[in-house]
Amino acid sequence: MHILIIGAAGMIGRKLTEQLVAQGRLGPTAIERLTLADIVVPQPPAGFAGAAECVAADLSQPATASQLLSGRPDVVFHLAAIVSGEAEAHFEKGYAINLDGTRHLLEAIRLAHAQDAYRPRLIFTSSIAVFGAPFPDAIDDEFLTAPLTSYGTQKAVAELLLSDYTRKGFLDGIGIRLPTICIRPGKPNLAASGFFSNILREPLVGQEAVLPVSRDLRHWFASPRTAVGFLLHAGALDLARIGPRRCLNMPGLSATVGDEIEALKRVAGEQAVKLIRCEPDETIIRIVSGWAQNFQPQRALALGFKADASFDDIIRSHIDDELGGHIGP
Repeated sequence: MHILIIGAAGMIGRKLTEQLVAQGRLGPTAIERLTLADIVVPQPPAGFAGAAECVAADLSQPATASQLLSGRPDVVFHLAAIVSGEAEAHFEKGYAINLDGTRHLLEAIRLAHAQDAYRPRLIFTSSIAVFGAPFPDAIDDEFLTAPLTSYGTQKAVAELLLSDYTRKGFLDGIGIRLPTICIRPGKPNLAASGFFSNILREPLVGQEAVLPVSRDLRHWFASPRTAVGFLLHAGALDLARIGPRRCLNMPGLSATVGDEIEALKRVAGEQAVKLIRCEPDETIIRIVSGWAQNFQPQRALALGFKADASFDDIIRSHIDDELGGHIGP
């Protein structure tokens, strides 16, 4: 099997690569070749026994997608995107990367299909930002997509394209609407949701963090470990079971900011909580107030996708995966 990961240098892309290399297979099929692409050259996969190619690639450029597909990968993980806050602040850039880049990829697959009946599996990372308020108590699988941000709009349009190109037989697609990923390792990024991770990640290593919203704000979460599990499951799933509606709400954990902080207190103690400083930010408050808070993802659950059990588990998985099992400066 040949696997292409677009967005391989990002956090989820790196962790997905590590898991694929560790397993050596996707589902029952052995992985013989990996192509890793991103706007910067991804790191070579350590310990991979097969052939690996790491390339810098800008998917917003029309010719890039066909070049990435020249080796006819069997499975394509499309993770490349700019995040919500950046897409909102830079309108043209958001559409160029999040929408045009996806369409270039779909078109390159369609043209390759016309040439030699090439039909890969495409796993697309969408977002719960495709939904907009007002919301029910819990969003079910029948709730309409009506985004209230540019990022959500870009993802929603890409979802429609994915389903249509699948319907036409050019590819076998699945879109997974990821919850907000928490705790994201590394440094803060431009995502409007970044504070959900910041208020846990920084205190765990003895650093201050800023909370720009109220503690009663509720949201929908998944850990990086669980998000990678979603992708691996989507890569091996019998997609005939999904039917024509190719995009799925992923399972997650509904929790308030206060729930996050209480979990931090249980895992790391009161001293960690004291490092959180409240500084309301009206721009962030406005953006996140229009985000979904809770879901009933029955389709995904029936297909075997699994969520984190608690925020304590999310914090502990971060400590194990990123901090070597230890907390503190």
